Amino acid sequence: MKEEYIVGRNPVLEILKSDKEVEKILVVKGELKGSINKIIGIAKSRNIILQHVYKDKLDQISQGNSHQGVAALVAPYSYCFLDDILNKVTKLGESPFLLILDGIEDPHNLGAIIRTAECAGVHGIIIPKRRSAHVTQTVYKSSAGAVEHMMIAKVNNISNTIDKLKEQGLWIYGADAEGKNYYFNTDLKGSVALVIGSEGKGLSSLVKKKCDFLLKIPMFGHISSLNASNATSILIYEVVRQCHEKKK
Repeated sequence: MKEEYIVGRNPVLEILKSDKEVEKILVVKGELKGSINKIIGIAKSRNIILQHVYKDKLDQISQGNSHQGVAALVAPYSYCFLDDILNKVTKLGESPFLLILDGIEDPHNLGAIIRTAECAGVHGIIIPKRRSAHVTQTVYKSSAGAVEHMMIAKVNNISNTIDKLKEQGLWIYGADAEGKNYYFNTDLKGSVALVIGSEGKGLSSLVKKKCDFLLKIPMFGHISSLNASNATSILIYEVVRQCHEKKK
């Protein structure tokens, strides 16, 4: 598969902290300050090729993303299988906490969701192979590098995947404006998979039917919906809150 560039200081630092193979680091010519020197130091210690280039080169590579004077040439993101995520949870001896994205197409939203999920301890994210944003340079940047620490499985069919998760004992909670239950009045303890729909259409009709519960977030303003990543953050941290409450 084709190699790709990751840009921005935090994403490149996270790549360097991981086991991912980095072919070379491109650094802008000129005076270097702050964390870029840390990046250079790590690259040298790992014998990674360092190349000093003009800003125009980084502008071209970054495809409109803020590169902050640095880019890393890496192998493409390595997706996992659903069983890999479930096996990881079993080894940890924890209750599964998964995120299912039913058609999130904006890479900025996907990156922001991955960042929140990684911070909150979500075990893995499931996305469809079609009609979905996949891990790209923009997703790396939007996630501040968190994507490198998150297991992401691409599946052929979200509905079939939900059936499999139910067989594994997970409860499936879908985010839907027409849901009967407010998220904060719903028991989200135990083995949980949150399902988030696409930015415009929400959950597909079949996926909605597959959910055990549909959760809604109260809306009191003139705008009737939240950005997908914001809504996901609210629901993820409600699961975290209830989980910690249970442990007290």
